[in-house]
Amino acid sequence: MAAAPPQQPMLIRVVETDRARKLKLSSRPASVDALIKIIKEQLEIDLDFSLLYEDPDFDGKLTSLADIEELPEKAVVHISLSEDSSSTASTDLLSDVSSPGRLSRWPQGPFPVPTFAFDVELKLQHGNAEYERSNRHLKLTRDLKHDILEKLASTMYSFKAYPNDKEIAKAAEALVAKHPCLKEAGSETGWNGWKNSIKFKMGNYRTKMRRAGCQEVTVNAGKRSRSNPDNEPSHSNIKRPKRAEVNFLPNFPQGKDPSSLDQLRQAIVEEVKKAEKNLPLIRKLMETTFPLRRQTIVMSCPPVKELLDLWPALKMESEIVISISFSFIQDEADELELDGVEVALFTVISDHDTTSPVHYQPVKISVVIESDAVVSLPRFGEAFLVMFGLIYTLHLSYPKALTNTLEFTQKILLGLESGKLSPRLQTLKNDLVM
Repeated sequence: MAAAPPQQPMLIRVVETDRARKLKLSSRPASVDALIKIIKEQLEIDLDFSLLYEDPDFDGKLTSLADIEELPEKAVVHISLSEDSSSTASTDLLSDVSSPGRLSRWPQGPFPVPTFAFDVELKLQHGNAEYERSNRHLKLTRDLKHDILEKLASTMYSFKAYPNDKEIAKAAEALVAKHPCLKEAGSETGWNGWKNSIKFKMGNYRTKMRRAGCQEVTVNAGKRSRSNPDNEPSHSNIKRPKRAEVNFLPNFPQGKDPSSLDQLRQAIVEEVKKAEKNLPLIRKLMETTFPLRRQTIVMSCPPVKELLDLWPALKMESEIVISISFSFIQDEADELELDGVEVALFTVISDHDTTSPVHYQPVKISVVIESDAVVSLPRFGEAFLVMFGLIYTLHLSYPKALTNTLEFTQKILLGLESGKLSPRLQTLKNDLVM
């Protein structure tokens, strides 16, 4: 039997929007998806994309790469971003709250274009003046574009590590609105190219932050490699902010480690046991130990009852409310039949109130999570907000049966996210505002 011919090495030039890099392969990848995976790993691109290649049969015109055999041994491929490449998370909600790099949620209005370095601002000032006089666009050098994108990425990251396609478009639109000399000639919007460049830069910026040890993006890094093929693959079990969370997974404060923060956590446990609680102290300790609590919740996913034993201050109204921007009585006396209940409000009424279908004056309302009555309150409105706050604080998924209800509360009543509504909720919103 004749031996199979040896695999020929490949030399590939990978073109992004603002740079090109060379990739040497020992053999032809098995498929286009395999090539995309290699490009992601070796060039550390944190985005989803498809590939175009310069087709030698058509004078180098760009053609979609569908079959790996179409690619010459020495080829030029262009990365084409998908619409959802900036964020593959299914839901967005609150943004992180205490990270030094995450100080507020994504702005509701126009994106605040940052002030660039002095030399960049000077060039943009002259460019804008020339554009106003003669309608001539500024000729961008590679260094100038790099400086603009780097500052934009840093500013965007301060709001959100994984901005979605719509948010990136808003940033690009705001950039050319403030600096019209940067508009793209021949572009329908004037900023589509900037949008793609910002997507790339955000992926590169996350890679840089991951190397620096930022937990929020490090948690999403895959560990599989040629030397460790059995490890977890890249982007499996992606952990990203949900429901508009601000500080999804902040790093520990400077000079603190898990051991020192756990000692502060134990101090919280002892303080909560006291009849006269030092509420300012509890609040300060909860703020300081927030990164440890988030790591416990996001990375270990303990049962709610176990988590509340570790952090008993989460049973206090003030701590739940603070955790989502906004003392409970523990319901230990009643033994409720709550097996299999994910999230619920359990109303306790008096004997004379049993005939009414609506209970305006309940004795108490218990917030039930994972079959346990966690806290009890006197009014329905408070109980509902606390239930919603606990879902945020404990990083819980919305129960399937309540997804539409809680998404309506999140996006419409509380205004925690301006993302796209499902058709059913959009119809309801339209009916309410008519």
